[in-house]
Amino acid sequence: MTNSYYEFFCPVKVIAGKAALEHIPYELTGLAAKRPMIVTDKGVRAAGLLDPVIAACEESGLEIITIYDDVPPDSSTTVVRDIAGIYRQEKCDSIIAVGGGSAIDTGKAVNILVSEGGTDIAKYSGAGVIKKPLKPFLVVPTTAGTGSEVTSVAVITDEAKGVKLPFTSSFLLPNAAVIDPRMTLTLPPHITAATAMDALTHATEAFTCMAKNPLSDAYATAAVKKISQSLLTVMDNPKDTDGRLELAQASTMAGIAFSNSMVGLVHALGHATGAICHLPHGLCMSLYLPYVLEYNLKDIRGPLGDLLLPLEGPEVYSATPANRRAEASISAIRKLRDQLHKRCQLPRTLKETGKVQEEQLDLIAEMALDDGAIMFNPKEVTLEDACAVLRRAWA
Repeated sequence: MTNSYYEFFCPVKVIAGKAALEHIPYELTGLAAKRPMIVTDKGVRAAGLLDPVIAACEESGLEIITIYDDVPPDSSTTVVRDIAGIYRQEKCDSIIAVGGGSAIDTGKAVNILVSEGGTDIAKYSGAGVIKKPLKPFLVVPTTAGTGSEVTSVAVITDEAKGVKLPFTSSFLLPNAAVIDPRMTLTLPPHITAATAMDALTHATEAFTCMAKNPLSDAYATAAVKKISQSLLTVMDNPKDTDGRLELAQASTMAGIAFSNSMVGLVHALGHATGAICHLPHGLCMSLYLPYVLEYNLKDIRGPLGDLLLPLEGPEVYSATPANRRAEASISAIRKLRDQLHKRCQLPRTLKETGKVQEEQLDLIAEMALDDGAIMFNPKEVTLEDACAVLRRAWA
């Protein structure tokens, strides 16, 4: 399963560590930006997470005049248009997105409008429409999960048409991703768990799917190791800055891995479940991961067995016969899910979510087959196969 040809691209500067936020002004100055606009949501602002960002900017004489803090969990074309209007009105020259996936996607979309002009974001959707660099753009993630800070994709809902618009361009990649453990210290346990499982899924799928390559493999295995070693520690000591930094870096590394090697059936099922049952993405990833790995087992035995080393460490790896390592990796992931369920009731089956009806499974399966991610799954998936995986994940 080696690719004789691959491409790997990640031009995002990563600024990580316990004083990473203090470097924002230096980065902006280097990009000739003087009037940044912060794009974020109410929760991030209420948690006081903007304070260190604003303080860092003010100390070095950068004025932050404009803060938009009303990004909804599912961002829409209307919101993007409104923010772009404020950006122009206030004569801003750069964007700092502070938040989770939605705030980052919104920042990416706003950057398209303010750089390319106009008010209709929909005409830029699809791949390869944007042909030139956009305005200076920094991202400060406040969850350790999506990896959006290093991906070239944004998804925005067109409410009028009731569809999700995808945007794909290497120009959407931020100039820098600022990874500071202070930004994730206040995450509640269930979000810490779900977002870490999101990152673990990115890394595992990147490492076992069709387009894996040596460079994405390096990022994927490193991310798996960081999550395995730090997640439960952080669940038990939420204020552990070192552990928080490890999880945040793991999320970024998993993001770099999967944006260069794609993902598979876990994501296809997860996207469909999110759309139909409105479950959070990270939770869907955590739900489906072991069931999909079992489905793909025959085709991914080699790489999945290799993951036992970062998942369980050298002793377990060397004590497990080579032909049992793939199964042991799945057991390790199940064990981790059980521990998370014990600590914060993170659901392990669709039934445990209380939000999925058994009669919705066929619909989820049909929708998953139309998802782009399914093309990269190592094993062909029919409608019956998808239904079978869903039934196993049901209870």
